[in-house]
Amino acid sequence: MNKFLNHKNFFKRILGRALAHKVISVFIILAVVFGGYYVYGKLKGSSVETRYVLAAAQKGTLVTSVSGSGQVSASNQVDIKPKVSGDVISVAAIAGQKIKAGGLILRIDSTDAEKAVRDAKANLESAQIALEKIKQPADALSTTQAENALTQAQRSKQNAQDDLQKIYDDGFNTVANAFIDLPGVVTGLDTILNGSSVNGNQSNANAYADMIRSYKSDIDQFRDSALAAYKKARIAYDKNLQDYKNTSRYSDRTVIDSLINESYETTKLISEAIKNTKSLLDLVNDILTSGSYRNTKPPTVLATHESNLQSYTGTTNTHLGNLLNVENSIKSDLDTITSSDLTIKEKTEALAKLKAGADTLDIQSQELSVKQRQNSLLDAQQTLADYFIRAPFDGVVAKMNVKKGDSAGSGTAVATVITSKKIAQLSLNEVDVAKIKIGQKATLTFDAFSDLTIAGEVTSVDTIGTVTQGVVNYNIDIAFDTQDDRVKPAMSVSAAIITDTKLDVLLVPNSAVKSQGNTHYIEMLAAIGSSATTTSNQGVVSVTPPNRQSVEIGISNDSYTEIVSGLQEGEEVVTRTITGTATAATTSGQPTTKSSNVRIPGLGGGFGG
Repeated sequence: MNKFLNHKNFFKRILGRALAHKVISVFIILAVVFGGYYVYGKLKGSSVETRYVLAAAQKGTLVTSVSGSGQVSASNQVDIKPKVSGDVISVAAIAGQKIKAGGLILRIDSTDAEKAVRDAKANLESAQIALEKIKQPADALSTTQAENALTQAQRSKQNAQDDLQKIYDDGFNTVANAFIDLPGVVTGLDTILNGSSVNGNQSNANAYADMIRSYKSDIDQFRDSALAAYKKARIAYDKNLQDYKNTSRYSDRTVIDSLINESYETTKLISEAIKNTKSLLDLVNDILTSGSYRNTKPPTVLATHESNLQSYTGTTNTHLGNLLNVENSIKSDLDTITSSDLTIKEKTEALAKLKAGADTLDIQSQELSVKQRQNSLLDAQQTLADYFIRAPFDGVVAKMNVKKGDSAGSGTAVATVITSKKIAQLSLNEVDVAKIKIGQKATLTFDAFSDLTIAGEVTSVDTIGTVTQGVVNYNIDIAFDTQDDRVKPAMSVSAAIITDTKLDVLLVPNSAVKSQGNTHYIEMLAAIGSSATTTSNQGVVSVTPPNRQSVEIGISNDSYTEIVSGLQEGEEVVTRTITGTATAATTSGQPTTKSSNVRIPGLGGGFGG
């Protein structure tokens, strides 16, 4: 009571001074108010109880997982595109129908392909027959025919040789006949050109030229051509005559052959000289009998000369034809003999081969031909098979794009087939996908079926991510362990992929683990006795603050953390601190994952969340 009166007097004195000094009084009042509030808080706080929620560290199994969502997809989906084009003649499947691998979906008109198969079979059969035939030993008829062919070739050669001997005899006779007539022709030609029967004062060639020189200024060219041709023919004739005199019909064939050729060439030169001489005389006769020379008569000898030249022309032409026929006959018989030699060689080898049996190389060649025909048949059969459109695997016909009578092409999908086996396709960020490996187990749930859970396994993980607005995502595939017909492609699916599992490890709730810098610690009450009392499920009351205990942690999930060292099984740790009616959770710096599974004896377990 006295203490209260003293406080009252103290405030009265302060108030009186404040009224005397108004400015100072304001500051003093504020100080008193805040000071009083502080004192009140201290006095009031001393009466609030602090409670601590505890949990015992226990051993159990810790499972960590990564969660993601995506869509259901068929494990395989194929648009069926024919390799050939044509009209659809039958459709054997409908959309939604289950189908086995190799099951017929539709058929395209295959008339041409069937014909190609028939032809290929016929060609193969022909090649096989030829192979069997070549392996058979030669029969008597084949041997006789081969021997007759050889004999015929030998007879042809002998006939050609006999005929050649006769032709050489005839050839020498032809040359001899030519040299009966050619001397008179050469002598007569010399008389016509170089004789002086025209005017007796000059050679006939010059006399003829002078007769028409005033009218034909280039007459010397005709005269000179005739004289030059005669000179060339006379030189060849003189040499040919000497060679003829030195040869007999018993001379070597090459000598006679050379004489025939030489005589033919000489006769051609004489014929050319006759032609040039006749051209000169014809020109003179034409001019002298024209209007310009009406008062001049051609010399009488001109007609004689022209008559002789006409006779010489017939003679040389006859001998040219005879000599050419001899040359051609000789050449023909020589060719026949050469051809017969080749034929005899071929028939001889064929007969020997026939008697010896089939050659190994021939058999191999025919076997290769059979193999080629077999390959052609296989190709034709494969092409025919392309007209029958079949399912590539067991599955369901998801879509049919054509009907009977439509035209199908190699670039157009006629149907879509999907497998009945489903997979879940998820997209994870780069942090989560780093924890995923092929073969990890997963649990799948579906938005469409709240009561359906299917186990699965990771079958693929993208090695290259996709960047969208600066975020990198990777696709993963999870195969279903069991198939449920209710699950359809494109349905939403959620997956919890187990990334790690540890057995028999020491665990505490995540809220019990705190961090400071790079270290971790837990809080523990020193004792629960006279200074701490238990109050129902609201924790324990302790006037003594908990102690910090450094620990080493391992993996963790959404609910529990592994304690590697610094704590013993059964020791209790603080998970929450409760002051008055307010509750403060003091966890900090905890690693988290998207989903978890933990089993702790005494703490409960199952998939967390």
